[in-house]
Amino acid sequence: MDINVGDVIKLKKQHPCGSSLWEVLRVGMDFRLKCQGCGHQVMIPRKLVEKNIRQITKKENIQ
Repeated sequence: MDINVGDVIKLKKQHPCGSSLWEVLRVGMDFRLKCQGCGHQVMIPRKLVEKNIRQITKKENIQ
């Protein structure tokens, strides 16, 4: 699965704040995700994130 830093992903379950959109801050064995609703950051294992993804919105490269 091709996920890069800066991409916004939509997960199956919502965060308690009501948002299901997350910005990817770090990619590796774990993902660091930032909630687009409240700004909360979490570290989640790659396997769990890849299983729960519904949609990936790629970061636009502005140069």
